[in-house]
Amino acid sequence: MQTIIQLSYFVAAVLFIVGLKGMSSPKTARTGVLWAGVGMIVATAVTFFYPGITGVSNYVLIILALAIGGGIAWSSGKKVAMTDMPQMVALYNGMGGGSAGAIAAVYLLAAQRDLVDSGLQSVQQQMGSDVAVLAVLGGMIGTVAFSGSLIAWAKLDGRFNRNSLVPAQQIVNIVLFAALVLTGIWVLFTGGVFPIALFFLLALTFGVCMTVPIGGADMPVVISLFNALTGLAVGFKGYVLANPALIIAGTVVGAAGMLLTHLMAKAMNRPISNVLFSGFGTTGAADGDGPEGEMKDVGAEDAAYMMAYAERVIIVPGYGMAVAQAQHKIWELVQLLQARDVEVKFAIHPVAGRMPGHMNVLLAEAGVPYDMIFDMEEVNEEFKMTDVALVIGANDVVNPAAKKDESSPIYGMPILDVEDAENVLVIKRGRGTGFSGVENALFYGENTRMVFGDGAQVANKMVAAVKEL
Repeated sequence: MQTIIQLSYFVAAVLFIVGLKGMSSPKTARTGVLWAGVGMIVATAVTFFYPGITGVSNYVLIILALAIGGGIAWSSGKKVAMTDMPQMVALYNGMGGGSAGAIAAVYLLAAQRDLVDSGLQSVQQQMGSDVAVLAVLGGMIGTVAFSGSLIAWAKLDGRFNRNSLVPAQQIVNIVLFAALVLTGIWVLFTGGVFPIALFFLLALTFGVCMTVPIGGADMPVVISLFNALTGLAVGFKGYVLANPALIIAGTVVGAAGMLLTHLMAKAMNRPISNVLFSGFGTTGAADGDGPEGEMKDVGAEDAAYMMAYAERVIIVPGYGMAVAQAQHKIWELVQLLQARDVEVKFAIHPVAGRMPGHMNVLLAEAGVPYDMIFDMEEVNEEFKMTDVALVIGANDVVNPAAKKDESSPIYGMPILDVEDAENVLVIKRGRGTGFSGVENALFYGENTRMVFGDGAQVANKMVAAVKEL
């Protein structure tokens, strides 16, 4: 039976890897999710036959947990709007980290209880050095990811002021982290419930204090980082539980998350340390008097005519498009433009939206073909040869201040060179700043015209105008 169990866990791990591989491309993402889901079913089902699980009460608890967790996930997953998907990802990722932390707590407390009977002096002696160290590390990483992800969720969901700062944040974070490490060592080399409880309390607090100062524009990077930490914690727990499925799946998720975090930080031209400790995006605007000039607006119909008589159009979507649920109308507009022999492309910045790949998911939902969607590096040079660039709901990723204003908080971040287009149209609900709170110089450019209004309503007017031509 033990051989069958371990073989089943190995099959589940392979299915996780196949699923993750499929998720790397929009074309195979749906299939990848299904394969990973099958792997999860296999790993869950085989757990019922694990030798360490005995007694009716344990089976009842497992079934009850599956029913409650599965029911909540199924219900919330069907109801969540695409605009709320980043919050959901952050929340569920936090649940994974919390689970890893809870497993560590259970094992450390069990080891503490067994010290009384064994006559040993420390948790490390009771559990074994390697298992004890990984239990403590996994507990620390998972708990930090749990509380940090909850703060990220609260910020994205508007329940927490995204511009909050912890007084003397750097000193507070250093002191907390040092205390957390020292308490972890205390847990390893001593006995007692108090150091274990203090250890997890410090881990929860550090996760909160680490995430609170991080500005809104960095949320995609933060979500990716916490996803990596959760995967790493799960991998450590797999070693503690001697579960190869958790070891492989956690390691793969951790490695993929770290790579994605690195790539996204690179896309912003900032090291991860700067993302975590600089408080980027917490300032209200760039220093100085702000952009010169004034915004010039144009009606939706006139904007539509500009695109209808253009040869090349590039559309840059952002979170505002998701909020307005305008992607379907934008795709209808694109089809009308293509019927008039207008060449249309979509340009995606790596950190557009509130989570990695957010814009790609929205466009795929609307039916936009993958070969029309281009990354920043692929399309940036083409703005110079573009008649009209249409920006809908994007802000920071098209802000020229990132290249020109050294006093700006986003200076140095690579952007989409929308300003190089002959004409720029920006669909925006109001005159406020973007999610990072930084004023956008693009909106005041000589070749820029603002189309104020709800994204879906403006797109609907544009569609009607092109149809009448």
